[in-house]
Amino acid sequence: MAVASSDTAIRTGRFTRTLIYVVLLLFVLFYILPLYIMIVNSVKPLSEITGGGMMSLPSAFTIEPWAKAWSTAQVGVEPTGLRPYFWNSISMVVPAVAISTVLGALNGYILTKWRFRGDTILFGLMLFSCFIPFQIVLIPMAAILGVLGLSGTTAGLVLVHVVYGVGFSTLYFRNYYAAFPTELVRAAQIDGAGFFQIFWRILLPSSGPIIVVCVIWQFTNIWNDFLFGASFASGNGAPMTVALNNLVQSSTGVKEYNVHFAGAILAAMPTLLVYIVAGRYFVRGLMAGSVKG
Repeated sequence: MAVASSDTAIRTGRFTRTLIYVVLLLFVLFYILPLYIMIVNSVKPLSEITGGGMMSLPSAFTIEPWAKAWSTAQVGVEPTGLRPYFWNSISMVVPAVAISTVLGALNGYILTKWRFRGDTILFGLMLFSCFIPFQIVLIPMAAILGVLGLSGTTAGLVLVHVVYGVGFSTLYFRNYYAAFPTELVRAAQIDGAGFFQIFWRILLPSSGPIIVVCVIWQFTNIWNDFLFGASFASGNGAPMTVALNNLVQSSTGVKEYNVHFAGAILAAMPTLLVYIVAGRYFVRGLMAGSVKG
Protein backbone atom coordinates (compact mmCIF):
# COMPACT_ATOMS: atom_id res chain seq x y z
CA MET A 1 0.00 0.00 0.00
CA ALA A 2 2.81 2.38 0.88
CA VAL A 3 4.59 1.67 -2.43
CA ALA A 4 1.39 2.20 -4.44
CA SER A 5 0.71 5.44 -2.58
CA SER A 6 4.27 6.61 -3.26
CA ASP A 7 3.95 5.81 -7.01
CA THR A 8 0.66 7.70 -7.14
CA ALA A 9 2.24 10.71 -5.46
CA ILE A 10 5.16 10.63 -7.93
CA ARG A 11 2.83 10.44 -10.94
CA THR A 12 0.71 13.26 -9.53
CA GLY A 13 3.80 15.37 -8.99
CA ARG A 14 5.02 14.75 -12.53
CA PHE A 15 1.60 15.58 -13.99
CA THR A 16 1.45 18.79 -11.96
CA ARG A 17 4.94 19.88 -13.11
CA THR A 18 4.09 19.04 -16.71
CA LEU A 19 0.87 21.04 -16.50
CA ILE A 20 2.74 24.01 -15.02
CA TYR A 21 5.38 23.86 -17.77
CA VAL A 22 2.69 23.73 -20.45
CA VAL A 23 0.92 26.75 -18.99
CA LEU A 24 4.19 28.66 -18.69
CA LEU A 25 5.08 27.74 -22.28
CA LEU A 26 1.75 29.12 -23.47
CA PHE A 27 2.41 32.36 -21.62
CA VAL A 28 5.89 32.56 -23.16
CA LEU A 29 4.54 32.01 -26.66
CA PHE A 30 1.86 34.65 -26.08
CA TYR A 31 4.48 37.07 -24.75
CA ILE A 32 6.94 36.67 -27.64
CA LEU A 33 4.25 36.68 -30.34
CA PRO A 34 4.63 40.45 -30.98
CA LEU A 35 8.40 40.04 -31.31
CA TYR A 36 7.89 37.20 -33.78
CA ILE A 37 5.51 39.33 -35.85
CA MET A 38 7.97 42.22 -35.88
CA ILE A 39 10.95 40.12 -36.93
CA VAL A 40 9.11 38.09 -39.56
CA ASN A 41 7.40 41.07 -41.17
CA SER A 42 10.54 43.19 -41.15
CA VAL A 43 12.10 40.87 -43.76
CA LYS A 44 9.05 40.59 -46.03
CA PRO A 45 8.07 42.63 -49.07
CA LEU A 46 5.15 44.91 -48.32
CA SER A 47 2.95 42.98 -50.75
CA GLU A 48 3.10 39.87 -48.56
CA ILE A 49 1.97 41.81 -45.50
CA THR A 50 -0.89 43.66 -47.19
CA GLY A 51 -1.96 40.37 -48.75
CA GLY A 52 -2.90 39.04 -45.31
CA GLY A 53 0.21 37.01 -44.54
CA MET A 54 1.35 38.79 -41.40
CA MET A 55 1.72 35.61 -39.34
CA SER A 56 3.36 33.47 -42.02
CA LEU A 57 7.07 33.13 -42.70
CA PRO A 58 8.42 35.23 -45.59
CA SER A 59 8.32 33.58 -49.00
CA ALA A 60 10.68 36.23 -50.39
CA PHE A 61 13.35 37.25 -47.88
CA THR A 62 14.54 40.87 -48.14
CA ILE A 63 16.54 43.31 -46.01
CA GLU A 64 15.34 46.34 -47.95
CA PRO A 65 13.00 47.43 -45.10
CA TRP A 66 15.98 47.46 -42.72
CA ALA A 67 18.06 49.49 -45.14
CA LYS A 68 15.23 51.94 -45.67
CA ALA A 69 14.62 52.32 -41.94
CA TRP A 70 18.33 52.94 -41.32
CA SER A 71 19.03 55.11 -44.37
CA THR A 72 19.30 58.88 -44.42
CA ALA A 73 17.29 59.66 -47.54
CA GLN A 74 16.17 63.28 -47.55
CA VAL A 75 12.51 64.25 -47.57
CA GLY A 76 12.27 68.02 -47.32
CA VAL A 77 14.86 69.07 -44.74
CA GLU A 78 15.07 66.36 -42.10
CA PRO A 79 16.41 62.83 -42.75
CA THR A 80 13.84 60.06 -42.63
CA GLY A 81 16.22 57.27 -41.64
CA LEU A 82 17.17 56.41 -38.07
CA ARG A 83 20.95 56.47 -38.42
CA PRO A 84 21.67 60.09 -37.35
CA TYR A 85 19.13 59.87 -34.54
CA PHE A 86 20.72 56.65 -33.32
CA TRP A 87 23.94 58.54 -32.67
CA ASN A 88 21.96 61.34 -31.04
CA SER A 89 20.63 58.79 -28.56
CA ILE A 90 24.10 57.36 -27.97
CA SER A 91 25.55 60.81 -27.30
CA MET A 92 22.67 61.44 -24.89
CA VAL A 93 22.54 58.10 -23.07
CA VAL A 94 26.26 57.52 -22.41
CA PRO A 95 27.02 60.77 -20.54
CA ALA A 96 23.63 60.79 -18.78
CA VAL A 97 24.11 57.25 -17.47
CA ALA A 98 27.73 57.89 -16.46
CA ILE A 99 27.00 61.16 -14.64
CA SER A 100 23.89 59.92 -12.83
CA THR A 101 25.70 56.73 -11.76
CA VAL A 102 28.69 58.63 -10.37
CA LEU A 103 26.46 61.13 -8.56
CA GLY A 104 24.32 58.32 -7.16
CA ALA A 105 27.42 56.50 -5.89
CA LEU A 106 28.74 59.62 -4.19
CA ASN A 107 25.34 60.41 -2.67
CA GLY A 108 24.95 56.86 -1.39
CA TYR A 109 28.46 56.99 0.06
CA ILE A 110 27.79 60.28 1.86
CA LEU A 111 24.35 59.28 3.14
CA THR A 112 25.64 56.05 4.71
CA LYS A 113 29.27 56.62 5.74
CA TRP A 114 29.44 60.41 6.29
CA ARG A 115 26.25 61.00 8.26
CA PHE A 116 25.22 64.58 9.03
CA ARG A 117 22.23 66.34 10.56
CA GLY A 118 19.25 66.20 8.24
CA ASP A 119 20.65 63.44 6.04
CA THR A 120 17.50 61.35 6.51
CA ILE A 121 15.30 64.25 5.40
CA LEU A 122 17.54 64.85 2.38
CA PHE A 123 17.35 61.20 1.38
CA GLY A 124 13.59 61.25 1.81
CA LEU A 125 13.31 64.21 -0.54
CA MET A 126 15.50 62.48 -3.12
CA LEU A 127 13.40 59.35 -2.75
CA PHE A 128 10.26 61.43 -3.25
CA SER A 129 11.68 62.67 -6.55
CA CYS A 130 11.52 59.11 -7.89
CA PHE A 131 7.72 59.25 -7.78
CA ILE A 132 7.22 62.61 -9.50
CA PRO A 133 5.47 62.04 -12.85
CA PHE A 134 7.28 63.14 -16.00
CA GLN A 135 4.48 65.52 -16.98
CA ILE A 136 4.85 67.66 -13.84
CA VAL A 137 8.44 68.67 -14.59
CA LEU A 138 7.94 69.57 -18.27
CA ILE A 139 7.16 73.27 -17.84
CA PRO A 140 9.72 74.10 -15.10
CA MET A 141 12.39 72.06 -16.89
CA ALA A 142 11.67 73.85 -20.17
CA ALA A 143 12.08 77.19 -18.37
CA ILE A 144 15.39 76.12 -16.84
CA LEU A 145 16.74 74.86 -20.17
CA GLY A 146 15.72 78.16 -21.74
CA VAL A 147 17.61 80.14 -19.09
CA LEU A 148 20.69 77.94 -19.54
CA GLY A 149 20.49 78.14 -23.33
CA LEU A 150 20.19 74.36 -23.69
CA SER A 151 16.75 74.16 -25.31
CA GLY A 152 16.60 71.77 -28.24
CA THR A 153 20.11 70.39 -27.63
CA THR A 154 21.51 67.00 -26.69
CA ALA A 155 23.24 68.57 -23.69
CA GLY A 156 19.86 69.74 -22.46
CA LEU A 157 18.47 66.20 -22.67
CA VAL A 158 21.51 64.92 -20.77
CA LEU A 159 20.81 67.42 -17.99
CA VAL A 160 17.12 66.46 -17.86
CA HIS A 161 17.85 62.74 -17.54
CA VAL A 162 20.61 63.27 -14.97
CA VAL A 163 18.31 65.36 -12.78
CA TYR A 164 15.45 62.90 -13.09
CA GLY A 165 17.63 59.81 -12.64
CA VAL A 166 19.84 60.83 -9.73
CA GLY A 167 17.09 59.97 -7.23
CA PHE A 168 16.97 56.36 -8.45
CA SER A 169 20.74 55.97 -8.55
CA THR A 170 21.04 57.42 -5.04
CA LEU A 171 18.44 54.96 -3.77
CA TYR A 172 20.31 51.99 -5.24
CA PHE A 173 23.74 52.99 -3.93
CA ARG A 174 22.46 54.13 -0.55
CA ASN A 175 20.82 50.75 0.13
CA TYR A 176 23.88 48.91 -1.16
CA TYR A 177 26.39 50.88 0.90
CA ALA A 178 24.21 50.61 4.02
CA ALA A 179 25.15 46.91 4.13
CA PHE A 180 28.86 47.69 3.67
CA PRO A 181 30.91 47.41 6.91
CA THR A 182 31.37 50.87 8.37
CA GLU A 183 34.37 49.60 10.35
CA LEU A 184 36.44 49.45 7.17
CA VAL A 185 35.71 53.10 6.49
CA ARG A 186 36.61 54.07 10.07
CA ALA A 187 39.82 52.07 9.89
CA ALA A 188 40.78 53.81 6.65
CA GLN A 189 40.11 57.19 8.29
CA ILE A 190 42.39 56.27 11.17
CA ASP A 191 45.10 55.37 8.65
CA GLY A 192 44.79 58.83 7.15
CA ALA A 193 42.65 58.11 4.07
CA GLY A 194 40.56 61.00 2.86
CA PHE A 195 37.03 61.24 1.50
CA PHE A 196 37.81 60.37 -2.10
CA GLN A 197 40.52 57.84 -1.21
CA ILE A 198 38.04 55.80 0.81
CA PHE A 199 35.47 56.00 -1.94
CA TRP A 200 37.87 55.14 -4.76
CA ARG A 201 39.91 52.41 -3.04
CA ILE A 202 37.43 50.74 -0.69
CA LEU A 203 33.79 51.24 -1.73
CA LEU A 204 33.99 51.58 -5.50
CA PRO A 205 35.92 48.30 -6.14
CA SER A 206 33.14 46.37 -4.35
CA SER A 207 30.30 48.20 -6.11
CA GLY A 208 30.24 46.19 -9.33
CA PRO A 209 26.81 44.55 -8.84
CA ILE A 210 24.99 47.78 -7.98
CA ILE A 211 26.75 49.69 -10.75
CA VAL A 212 25.39 47.15 -13.23
CA VAL A 213 21.89 47.58 -11.77
CA CYS A 214 22.09 51.36 -12.02
CA VAL A 215 23.52 51.34 -15.54
CA ILE A 216 20.89 48.91 -16.86
CA TRP A 217 18.05 50.82 -15.21
CA GLN A 218 19.23 54.23 -16.37
CA PHE A 219 20.17 53.07 -19.86
CA THR A 220 16.77 51.46 -20.39
CA ASN A 221 14.79 54.43 -19.09
CA ILE A 222 16.78 57.05 -20.97
CA TRP A 223 16.98 55.17 -24.26
CA ASN A 224 13.25 54.35 -24.28
CA ASP A 225 12.13 57.81 -23.21
CA PHE A 226 9.86 59.58 -25.65
CA LEU A 227 8.24 62.39 -23.66
CA PHE A 228 11.42 64.30 -22.78
CA GLY A 229 12.85 63.76 -26.25
CA ALA A 230 9.71 65.07 -27.93
CA SER A 231 9.46 68.01 -25.51
CA PHE A 232 13.07 69.22 -25.25
CA ALA A 233 14.66 68.22 -28.58
CA SER A 234 13.86 69.35 -32.08
CA GLY A 235 14.80 68.67 -35.68
CA ASN A 236 18.01 66.77 -36.28
CA GLY A 237 18.81 66.76 -32.55
CA ALA A 238 15.93 64.43 -31.65
CA PRO A 239 16.64 61.00 -30.07
CA MET A 240 15.82 57.72 -31.76
CA THR A 241 12.41 57.20 -30.14
CA VAL A 242 11.17 60.49 -31.55
CA ALA A 243 12.69 59.64 -34.94
CA LEU A 244 10.90 56.29 -34.92
CA ASN A 245 7.59 58.05 -34.34
CA ASN A 246 8.37 60.46 -37.16
CA LEU A 247 9.28 57.54 -39.42
CA VAL A 248 5.88 55.95 -38.84
CA GLN A 249 4.01 59.24 -39.25
CA SER A 250 5.93 60.18 -42.43
CA SER A 251 4.42 57.28 -44.40
CA THR A 252 1.92 58.56 -46.93
CA GLY A 253 -0.64 56.45 -48.75
CA VAL A 254 0.05 52.78 -48.02
CA LYS A 255 1.69 52.25 -44.66
CA GLU A 256 5.11 50.60 -44.96
CA TYR A 257 4.65 48.17 -42.12
CA ASN A 258 7.81 46.24 -42.90
CA VAL A 259 9.90 49.42 -42.59
CA HIS A 260 8.11 50.33 -39.36
CA PHE A 261 8.79 46.89 -37.87
CA ALA A 262 12.46 47.09 -38.86
CA GLY A 263 12.76 50.55 -37.33
CA ALA A 264 11.15 49.40 -34.09
CA ILE A 265 13.62 46.51 -33.81
CA LEU A 266 16.55 48.85 -34.51
CA ALA A 267 15.31 51.19 -31.79
CA ALA A 268 14.95 48.33 -29.28
CA MET A 269 18.23 46.59 -30.15
CA PRO A 270 20.58 48.49 -27.77
CA THR A 271 18.50 47.81 -24.65
CA LEU A 272 18.08 44.19 -25.71
CA LEU A 273 21.84 43.81 -26.07
CA VAL A 274 22.42 45.41 -22.67
CA TYR A 275 20.10 42.89 -21.00
CA ILE A 276 21.65 39.98 -22.89
CA VAL A 277 25.16 40.97 -21.84
CA ALA A 278 24.53 42.10 -18.25
CA GLY A 279 20.97 41.03 -17.41
CA ARG A 280 22.06 38.13 -15.20
CA TYR A 281 23.79 40.61 -12.87
CA PHE A 282 20.68 42.78 -12.53
CA VAL A 283 18.74 40.67 -10.00
CA ARG A 284 21.99 39.72 -8.29
CA GLY A 285 22.81 43.38 -7.75
CA LEU A 286 19.33 44.20 -6.48
CA MET A 287 19.49 41.35 -3.97
CA ALA A 288 22.95 42.46 -2.82
CA GLY A 289 21.49 45.80 -1.78
CA SER A 290 18.33 44.47 -0.16
CA VAL A 291 19.81 43.01 3.02
CA LYS A 292 19.98 46.24 4.94
CA GLY A 293 18.77 49.79 4.53
